[in-house]
Amino acid sequence: MNEKFSSRAKNALKTAQKISEELGYTYIGSEHLLFGIVVEFSSFASEVILKNKINEELLRMELIRRRKQPLFPEAKITPDVKACLERAAIIAAKYQYQFIGTEHFLYGIVDSEDNEARRILTALGIEPREIKKNLLSIFENVSKFPDPVMRETPRIPDEPNMAGGALSYFTTDLTARANAGHIDPLIGRKDEVERLVSILGRRHKNNPVLIGEPGVGKTAIVEGLALAIKQRKVARNLLGKRILSLDLALMVAGSMFRGEFENRLKQVLEEIKESTDVILFIDELHTLVGAGAATGSLDAANILKPALARGEIRAIGATTLSEYKKHIETDPALERRFQPIVVREPTPAEALEILKGLRPHYENHHGVKITEDALEEAIKLSVRYIGERFLPDKALDLIDETAAFHKMHHDQKNLDPGSENPQENLEYLVAQKRLAVLNRNFEKATVLRGQENVLLKNLDSAKKNETDKPPILEISKSHIAGSVARITGIPIEALRAADRSHLKNLEKRLKTKILGQDNAIKEISSAIRRSRAGISSATRPLGSFMFLGPSGVGKTLLAKILARELFGDEKALVRIDMSELMERHNVARLIGAPAGYVGFEEGGRLTETIRRKPYSIVLFDEMEKAHADVFNLLLQILEEGELTDAAGKVVNFRNTLIIMTSNIGLSTFNKAARGFGFDRDRKSKVNFEQTAEAVLDEVKTNLRTEFINRIDKIIVFEPIKAEELEKIAVLEMEKLKKQLSELGIHLTASQKTYEYLAKISFDPEQGARKIRKNIQEQVEDLIAKKIIAGSIKPGQNIELTLKGNKTKALHVQIVDRITA
Repeated sequence: MNEKFSSRAKNALKTAQKISEELGYTYIGSEHLLFGIVVEFSSFASEVILKNKINEELLRMELIRRRKQPLFPEAKITPDVKACLERAAIIAAKYQYQFIGTEHFLYGIVDSEDNEARRILTALGIEPREIKKNLLSIFENVSKFPDPVMRETPRIPDEPNMAGGALSYFTTDLTARANAGHIDPLIGRKDEVERLVSILGRRHKNNPVLIGEPGVGKTAIVEGLALAIKQRKVARNLLGKRILSLDLALMVAGSMFRGEFENRLKQVLEEIKESTDVILFIDELHTLVGAGAATGSLDAANILKPALARGEIRAIGATTLSEYKKHIETDPALERRFQPIVVREPTPAEALEILKGLRPHYENHHGVKITEDALEEAIKLSVRYIGERFLPDKALDLIDETAAFHKMHHDQKNLDPGSENPQENLEYLVAQKRLAVLNRNFEKATVLRGQENVLLKNLDSAKKNETDKPPILEISKSHIAGSVARITGIPIEALRAADRSHLKNLEKRLKTKILGQDNAIKEISSAIRRSRAGISSATRPLGSFMFLGPSGVGKTLLAKILARELFGDEKALVRIDMSELMERHNVARLIGAPAGYVGFEEGGRLTETIRRKPYSIVLFDEMEKAHADVFNLLLQILEEGELTDAAGKVVNFRNTLIIMTSNIGLSTFNKAARGFGFDRDRKSKVNFEQTAEAVLDEVKTNLRTEFINRIDKIIVFEPIKAEELEKIAVLEMEKLKKQLSELGIHLTASQKTYEYLAKISFDPEQGARKIRKNIQEQVEDLIAKKIIAGSIKPGQNIELTLKGNKTKALHVQIVDRITA
């Protein structure tokens, strides 16, 4: 059994023998074994006992005090010790430990009903049952590998290395996975693979690290190398090598005591040194820095450095550009031990070749056929609409999810809900028939035999018709577009008839809700149709507009109604009040606070919102009030369709509609708008086109030329006219009617009422806002008083009328039925 003990367990036995002889004992008892366990510092068992305020000197005093004549003078080792060792071996085997350690010795002591060591623990105030409970917790949760074993017996070549279990436990053999056919082939990447192989063949510093953005194929290159080794398509120095992927998370997991993580990693390194055919692959290399570190201990990176520097192990790392800069470059000693290989994102053409090479694997997995058009569409749409990720990963994800989604629906549609498994039915009938025969119920057995024969005939027929399978589902480019729409929320799938009708009539619907602004509605509708037809610019927002005009003419309202019309929800409108960004430091609200400042982790209000909802309308309200730095940010959005936040992440604005409102030229509008009154002749009105030109000149004076040139269209809203005010009054009254109908009250109003409201509401400086104010003061207040007084009750019909000759006023009266 001696070869099954860990190095610390052997040391504990030697210490037990030594202390027994030193104190004049003629035997080795359980008390001496306990002393040997405690003296073996940093072991699990020693940690458990030392936590209970028991140390070496205290135990030595107890051994001296309890010294007496042996009960077994002929025995060098007492039966208690033998029983402890047997129990230790049993518990180690039960929890699948390959070696017996000091923790198992301690368990053997406390698991006994009575021995000298147990009595000492009790006398010192330690409850053996608590120690047993703690040890069982350790056995269930920590590594099954011992402290680094200094093997005293020579290793037999043909005998499996017992310590090799650490490698198999903490690593995944990529070469074995390649042999089993579980690794996809590597397409392209010839230059990167050649550099990888050449670095591995170096005499010193033969540790390559693959650096690239997430999803560009770093891990796939290493897996491709494992596949090439299996196929013997590598240089001679790599033939027969094994690539083992280290699971650092598993190594850290469960390391409850100081030094345990270091022991695990050192054992893995020792085994790699002995196995000359191993190349270690460390995915997410940056996780080495700080992994397993605790007070007074080393992290994984510092443990690896000496072995890497001496060339005792060969390792391949993989990490992202940002993580390499943050964790590896800041440690020059670690950085110089790795040779960087930059893995760039493949071009769309290269990514297409990768998809073509992997297509058979996805087709076999999902049981579908993927067309070449679908592959091209996956590349095209992922590049345009999933800008924050990288090829080929994002295109492969699209193919995978699309195939899974449509295969699921295809199977559900073709599955007969009433179908049963005929083979299971046959087995059930045979079992029931045998049971009937055993019970001598031959009549039932005969009936069951008849049912069995019918089922056998059906099975034969089914086998003959097995070739008549349903057609294989074909994944086309329209399926890919549908998946992108589901993932991003951007409606890019082929336009349905209902969509065409909706877009065709968009202008007409907008004109019923926004009155007198036909030019603005036309420009906006055209931009939306270009986008949905797929012919808008792929590198800029869907459209960028600046709305100018007097207050209350519908600039902000148009943006809100567009959000409702296009997305069915006004919440799709992202409104940024530029008056909140008048100071330079307020700009951080849009893109996030700089690193080191409060709120850095939260991100920017604008960038985070668009990252979550990329298909939105962004309304920058009252542009002229913003600080000049805000315009610099907008230049990037308007020209490139993207914005970089404070954390360095690029946010895609190419699927947003940018609307800016401004009060530039407001005084010019107010002066000109007074000519649009109720009692003026149309010919005497101020020429609106001249007013618009004057306002545009003011815009050029107040805003930078490069900013103006990037806006698709500057739209000047016209002042509200008399006939339009009446229509707006009707729209506002409809809202009130709807609210009252929810209370069970039905309201009607005469045409004269609307004319009166329009006339008293005309104010060039307030626009249509005064209608809402007058309805609130002269209509809503009147009705509210009567409801509170009880004169208007649910179920009644009321009518709003205009009374008076010289002094006109609105009145509400109850009517028997609705007259208008």
